[in-house]
Amino acid sequence: MPSYRTLARNRDFTALWIGQAVSDLGSHVSMFVFPLLAFALTGSALSAALAEALHLLGLAATLLPAGVLADRLHRLRVMRTSSAAGVVLYTSLVVAGILDVLTLPHLLVVAVLTGAAAGLFSPAETSAVRSVVSEQELPTALSQNQARQHVASLVGGPLGGALYGITRWLPFAVDAVTFAVSWVMLGRIRTDLSAPTRSGPRRRIRADLADGLHFIRSRPFFRVMLCWSALTNLTVNALFFAAILRLVQHGVPAWQIGLVSSVAGACGLIGAIGAPWLIERFATGRLTVVIAWSFVPLLVPMVIWDSPVVVAAALGLGLLLNPAGNAGIQSYRIAVTPRELIGRVQSTDQFISMGMMPLAPVLGGALLAGLGGSAAVAVLGGMTACVALIPTLSRSVREVPRPALWRTSLQEPALTA
Repeated sequence: MPSYRTLARNRDFTALWIGQAVSDLGSHVSMFVFPLLAFALTGSALSAALAEALHLLGLAATLLPAGVLADRLHRLRVMRTSSAAGVVLYTSLVVAGILDVLTLPHLLVVAVLTGAAAGLFSPAETSAVRSVVSEQELPTALSQNQARQHVASLVGGPLGGALYGITRWLPFAVDAVTFAVSWVMLGRIRTDLSAPTRSGPRRRIRADLADGLHFIRSRPFFRVMLCWSALTNLTVNALFFAAILRLVQHGVPAWQIGLVSSVAGACGLIGAIGAPWLIERFATGRLTVVIAWSFVPLLVPMVIWDSPVVVAAALGLGLLLNPAGNAGIQSYRIAVTPRELIGRVQSTDQFISMGMMPLAPVLGGALLAGLGGSAAVAVLGGMTACVALIPTLSRSVREVPRPALWRTSLQEPALTA
């Protein structure tokens, strides 16, 4: 199994990873600051929420067409264009801040456009990873990507707060620099990342999108995983939103609530480091089923005790296995997807999964208001268990073997996805 050390010798993946690790950190800094600055400009909690919501809206709205572009255009150019857009957009906030002419409309436009740039980048990056690493390296590469996201989540908030405390525009200056670093590092990639050659006349975007959706609908494994990922995003995020809001209602100090997020990020990072070892030693399908159930037993103490320590422990323990599940099943999904469809399949999956996330706080808040803390957590725990049955009862998921076996089977000409 390729280790992190051997993957570091892959020059192109290292350039891609370093650039995005820096950019992810900058993005988390800005996402932390967006609502703070919007509230400072207007004094409105609604404006603060709108800034973050518009970023997510821009991301989700761009994903589907971005998948088509990733399968039609040169992936490196798509990624560098996205990074360049980040440099320009965040620099505009810096200039406006220095001149003391920064306004809420300007901030909201940048929020939605940077979200769109992130949506444009994501499918192209997934396709690029498939090109710059071998199938043997995929689980480790995707685990390493999980690690960078947890590091950014762990460090981004505190760093953003510190920079914002110095001056309002400084976090955006740092983020502009991180996008510039990403643009430079992407330029060091030498693998040919051009789109697969197509014969015949250029097709309409709608037809290309339909191809990606048809591929998912025609294969039981992809249908099941799409359904499960969307619903588990809804229930698990609703669960922990309700748990955090319950702490707020009971007057738990903000710094203690902040530590819950820090513990989650640290545990996710530890899980990402150990993910390649788990992925190679256990059947991918069985590992996915275990992870689908991993949060359920942890909910019992959350029903009984309303404590930041209990919430942090439950969230942290649940996230220990999560990176292995994400990286393992994504490795298999990428490996069995035809290269010319990776962008569209990835963007469709991400679009539908993310589409459920805005409903999570609504569901969690409604249950908390209507039932009270313990009952809301219990109901959401039951919903999480019901969602875990989706991969558990699916033969197409359970029968996915260890990577060593499915890599071998993928080399057989008769194999179908």
